[in-house]
Amino acid sequence: LLEGIAANPDHRLAALPLVTESERQQLIGWNPPATPYPRERCVHAIVAEHAARTPDAVAIVFPDEQCTYAELNTRANQLAHYLQSVGIGVGTPVGICLERSLTFVVGVLAILKAGGAYVPLDPSYPAERLQFMLEDTAMPVLITASHLAENLRQDDAPLDVRVICLDTEAADVAAHPTSDPVSAVTAEHLAYLIYTSGSTGQPKGIGVPHRAITRLACNTNYVQFTADDRIGMISNVSFDAATMELWGSLLNGGRMVGVPREVLLSPQAFADHIREYRIDTMFLTSALFNQMAREIPDAFATMRDLLVGGEALDPRSIATVLAAGPPRRLLNGYGPTESTTFAAWYEITEVPLGATSIPIGYPLANTQLYVLDSQGQPVPVGVPGELHIGGDGLAHGYLNQPVLTAEKFVPDPFSGAVGGRLYRTGDVVRYRADGAIEFIGRRDQQVKLRGFRIELGEIEAVLSQHPAVSQVAVLAREDLLSAGGQPQKYLAAYVVPRRDEPISTSDLRQFLQGKLPEYMVPSAFVLLDAFPLTPNGKLDRRALPVPEQLQLADRSDYVEPRDVVELKLVQIWEDVLKVQPIGVTDNFFDLGGHSLLVVRLMTQIQEHFGRELSLATIFQQPTIEQLACELRAEGERAWSPLVPIQSGGSKTPLFCVHPAGGTAFCYVPLARHLDADRPCYGLQAPGLEVGQAPLSRVELLAAYYVEAMRQVQPEGPYMLAGWSFGGMIAFEIAQQLRRQNQKVALLALMDTELPPPELQRPDADHSQFMSDANLLMMMVRRKNLPMTPEEFQKLSPEEQLKVAVETARRTNIIPPDAGPEQLQRFMQVLKANFTAMLQYTPEMYLDQLTYLKTDIPFDDNLIVPEGIDLSDPARGWGKYAALPVEVHTVPGDHATMLSEPNVRALAEQLSRCMDAHLSNGEMLPTIASADLV
Repeated sequence: LLEGIAANPDHRLAALPLVTESERQQLIGWNPPATPYPRERCVHAIVAEHAARTPDAVAIVFPDEQCTYAELNTRANQLAHYLQSVGIGVGTPVGICLERSLTFVVGVLAILKAGGAYVPLDPSYPAERLQFMLEDTAMPVLITASHLAENLRQDDAPLDVRVICLDTEAADVAAHPTSDPVSAVTAEHLAYLIYTSGSTGQPKGIGVPHRAITRLACNTNYVQFTADDRIGMISNVSFDAATMELWGSLLNGGRMVGVPREVLLSPQAFADHIREYRIDTMFLTSALFNQMAREIPDAFATMRDLLVGGEALDPRSIATVLAAGPPRRLLNGYGPTESTTFAAWYEITEVPLGATSIPIGYPLANTQLYVLDSQGQPVPVGVPGELHIGGDGLAHGYLNQPVLTAEKFVPDPFSGAVGGRLYRTGDVVRYRADGAIEFIGRRDQQVKLRGFRIELGEIEAVLSQHPAVSQVAVLAREDLLSAGGQPQKYLAAYVVPRRDEPISTSDLRQFLQGKLPEYMVPSAFVLLDAFPLTPNGKLDRRALPVPEQLQLADRSDYVEPRDVVELKLVQIWEDVLKVQPIGVTDNFFDLGGHSLLVVRLMTQIQEHFGRELSLATIFQQPTIEQLACELRAEGERAWSPLVPIQSGGSKTPLFCVHPAGGTAFCYVPLARHLDADRPCYGLQAPGLEVGQAPLSRVELLAAYYVEAMRQVQPEGPYMLAGWSFGGMIAFEIAQQLRRQNQKVALLALMDTELPPPELQRPDADHSQFMSDANLLMMMVRRKNLPMTPEEFQKLSPEEQLKVAVETARRTNIIPPDAGPEQLQRFMQVLKANFTAMLQYTPEMYLDQLTYLKTDIPFDDNLIVPEGIDLSDPARGWGKYAALPVEVHTVPGDHATMLSEPNVRALAEQLSRCMDAHLSNGEMLPTIASADLV
């Protein structure tokens, strides 16, 4: 029953038999009796009392600023008088768009002192979303800073609101009185309006009164706040967890300790910050807690109270922290924004073996919880029902939405209080025998992701506005595993395009980024011809396909890695983001990256490169190309000719030898389409790194590579492949391995041409052929020239080289940041490889030789060299093979066989060859599917 409820989002709870009267009284009796707290006091008045009682006590601390209660009260009073002078009164909504800071706290307190209600606006939100909030609240005044004000404008339209920039209007504010202002506001008036995701396609504002805040922070039962507390403030300003952090400290005379974003994103820095500032109480989202549990599980050992919540807790992460060094009290905190941050809590002292969930627990003081059936009646212990919340923590309702307010906030038949209400959460829960409540699932499409409440319907509604979208469905999936092997929740959008309307996933992502916060933009987009349907003709959400490792659908802009640094970064990004393929110019955040993944990304970079980059680096330089420049600045680890393109797997590895350019990164697309259990190593030429000399003999290159290969695979059978000039080196490697009594299972030459005989004559003139410009142009292809070949030939050698270099940069043959020294090394390797090619004379090969030829012999930008017999499928290699050459034809030409979409067919054919040539390490005698010539 419980599995069915959790799996079916359209589930409607059926009416169940009524409980007995004694059971009814027991269920109602599990709610605690009312406890005294300053129920009729306003938040700002309590803060003013602390300022008068302990003026010198530190109220707020950030790494670069702090203030006492007296200073906080004085600054807030001046701003409050200023706000009253521009018309702010009882219940007036006032926007505040500032980062988490001392100034933000001053602004919030000042709004309350003036009698208004603060509306936190996240500066990182898209301008369109912020504009909606401005219009929905009809706020007359917005508090911000000058550097943020421009971000609030949509399409450069003027803001219909009075904007107060605290940095530029500081003198005007300071001219106002420092005394406490007077207002007629009461505990029942609004203290703040906070926006959450809405199923109609627009966010909805939730109005919370002063009384709900004091019920959360004063004389409660889940945490005993005192004046000695140091409470960490880490939450986003528009996340309602900030309510507990801010007022849990200031309403009790304690100290609020701000945690900067860059500290929060570094597990070690975060752990150090907790200890340095002696933070004893804090709230973490489940996702951030899991990150810390994986990286530094004893980070919380010095704390008193740690609350975790926002979404279901992971028992394994909880158990890890309990074992490593837990805080004195580890609590599961549960509550929707409509009940002011928390409604239930549960102290976790152990995790039973095999536990799959953690209870949400018991009601907060002055809060009532009821588990009711569809008729509004209590259900027995163990029976699922919908959780209803009552008490002083309830919000007033939804701004400008009376119908929704009436639907969600219903009369309370249990308390007997006049005007008593219950909030219908939509959460399906059940009672345990001890009165603790267990969470089961949702009745609707609402999900929690990284602590944020998201209505999937809002994303669907916004995405439906795209002119090329016909149908859309958004799911929260958990079919990816994190680095710790835990399910990783992410959003996936499924789209059926309109007929004859071009559409791409990058377009859809960009469209949403302009309308929704980052946490609401799906990580995966799947384009479908039609949606799967149930027998009743409804969308079958369970039949929507799993995104293929978040496969990016359109990769016309894909740029593959060009050196070892970029290749390793690609591998790290693909592991962290679970996206393939990733190009070096792709933006980390456009691919679904977020702040928690930044932590994992930087950890892996440090482990591999031995470099600790600042966390700001990824935000300032969010592409692999940019990060690689940063890492190259101090060099890379010890050089090796082996490049682990795909190092995981248990099967016999494939070694791919570099072409004339010296790098092996052309094989990255090929490796993607090979068996994931097949390791794939590239071999790159010496001379590309500082302090190395290139080798100009095929025999020397082969000997060097054989030594490196045998370090990772000491014994055969070996599998070799080489494209273009790489096939010639692979041929010699196979010869040397055989002379060392090693078995070569596969030797695959991919469109490898033997040099024209006239260029191998002892008296041949190579001077013009070996010029820098000509060699580069052989690499980049004539079709990429910004001029005709005839115009190119008329240029001076210096001009030819300049054009060739720029073309090589533009076509990603060399990195765009390659300096003169790097370019010189590249040219030296290129010349050495062509010299080696012209000097090499193959010997007879006594085993099976495989040749993979293209169905287009030469592209239309190359001249067929003299002496090349196009009628010979093996391109002349037959005279050096003792056995008939096994020939396979693959799509494309010389330049495109290793690129999409041709590389997929190449990988399939190469895989068939590897499987056929390997049988318990022995070569099979014949290949039935091949042409033998």
